Amino acid sequence: MLFPLYWMLNTALQPDSGLLEVDPVPSGLDLSGFTKAFTDQGGNLLTSLLVSAGAVAICLAVAAPAAYGLARFGLRGSRTIVFNTLITRMVPGIVIANALYTSYVDLGLVNSCAGLMLADASLGIPFSIVLMRSFMVSIPGEVIEAAEIDGAGPVRVFLRVALPMSRNALITSGLFAFLFAWSDFMFALTLNTTDDVKPITLGIYQYIGAHVGDWGSVMAAAVLSAVPAAILLVLAQKYIAAGITGGSVK
Repeated sequence: MLFPLYWMLNTALQPDSGLLEVDPVPSGLDLSGFTKAFTDQGGNLLTSLLVSAGAVAICLAVAAPAAYGLARFGLRGSRTIVFNTLITRMVPGIVIANALYTSYVDLGLVNSCAGLMLADASLGIPFSIVLMRSFMVSIPGEVIEAAEIDGAGPVRVFLRVALPMSRNALITSGLFAFLFAWSDFMFALTLNTTDDVKPITLGIYQYIGAHVGDWGSVMAAAVLSAVPAAILLVLAQKYIAAGITGGSVK
């Protein structure tokens, strides 16, 4: 599994070599491919960061209250709602993208960061609702009752008690929402008809067509695109483990 990543980095460090001429081990650290890739793709990296951060904010703003309501309010058919939420992840992305494009044209959201944020947020909302609900169900009812006795209303209990106690699930959900948005290609390709808004995934796709003979720069762009996600995964790994398993054992 790690070998393709090594070969990607190895090729990026040999920008003047053809695809079939890459040495198994680079003879030196030639960073000219990274310099060219960053010059060409730096703006797309910033676009992806902006869109992904916005998608995470929207996703958590929708999923956290929904998960809390499904976990604590004893709604009829809550399990059916959760199951149907998971079903939405099984719908092919191209079907959703085509439907969104028609709506986005009417709403004026085509070729906009806001449009991509909303679309990418939809990728993480179902997963986040299911994950956070399983965690919030395990919050002791006595803690909620104590806050209510002290005069806290439902909103305050949610903000001051449920969310802090669900920190691991929030971080895990936010990280996965970021990764879903960061790696999105379907929405980026379908909902953009100009180069005004171009995430890094779409940038690399077009970069390959324009620089098919310069694989060193292409691979350097791919390495740069993987760095933010890798850093977040390393920083949040302990929260991910706790967030995923937190609601599985009472």
